[in-house]
Amino acid sequence: MISVQSLTKRYGSVLAVDGIDFEVGKGEIVGFIGPNGAGKTTTMRMLTGFIPATDGTATVAGFDVFDEPMSVRRSIGYLPETPPLYTELTIGQYLMFVAEVREVPRRERLGRMGLVMEQVGLSGWEDRILGSLSKGYRQRVGLAQAIIHDPKVLILDEPTSGLDPKQMVGIREFIRGLALERTVILSTHILSEVEALCERAILIDGGRIKAADTLDGLRARVGAGVRYRIEIQTVPNVNLAAAVGALDVVDQVAPAGETDGFVGLDVRASEDPRTAIASLVTEKGWQIRAMERHMPNLEEAFLHLVEDER
Repeated sequence: MISVQSLTKRYGSVLAVDGIDFEVGKGEIVGFIGPNGAGKTTTMRMLTGFIPATDGTATVAGFDVFDEPMSVRRSIGYLPETPPLYTELTIGQYLMFVAEVREVPRRERLGRMGLVMEQVGLSGWEDRILGSLSKGYRQRVGLAQAIIHDPKVLILDEPTSGLDPKQMVGIREFIRGLALERTVILSTHILSEVEALCERAILIDGGRIKAADTLDGLRARVGAGVRYRIEIQTVPNVNLAAAVGALDVVDQVAPAGETDGFVGLDVRASEDPRTAIASLVTEKGWQIRAMERHMPNLEEAFLHLVEDER
């Protein structure tokens, strides 16, 4: 649904986006992440036709962004970081206006407005003035205008900005439902949001793509990747860390404190060592209280990848 090759944007001597390549398929929700000034918003604006590219190509829903911009705009729903609202209008007036601009057939406009207002939690708010709304509710209206024409592709820049935790959960479920029949690119600084919604993420920094992988793939790039927390009952005159570390499948063991007579061990291994550790414990007649597998979170992966590149 989205294909980008060598996309570049230069502002004078500043290279904002530097020859990036990526693809997003139908039904995918892909997180677009990176530090401030990385080039995320610039890329989104090029994909939606808001600004021209300096070089490269991009297609959205089968249309060339630069040769067929109107066809691309008909296929896209776009929520910028600050929703484009006319604050003197009511919600109903604004959404009807957007429906007209988006070429929704006249006989369908009222039905589409009611549907999207229900979907984003604004039912019964048709007469509320946009200028009187809180930031969170303005964000909901922004989402409503992005989907009122039932687009094939959604490009969302900070879609849950200003929402409270309860509202975030509702909007995330809504976005997840939208992706069943659409392609979604989601830019956000809330990495837990990417973990909740996306299976894949693209990390951009300094205008270049530093990583594009599944979330598990990104997490696995942090040091040795997966770690295991083991708790074995203290055994007199036995160095449990050394005993576990002697196993062939174990790469590294570090003590992780002792509580209630159980020694904690932080185990690193290239493959799952829990079966081998359980066999050792059974053979020796020791007692084990816990064996837990821990994946690094996306924030750890993000910081590791950005700092590593720098």
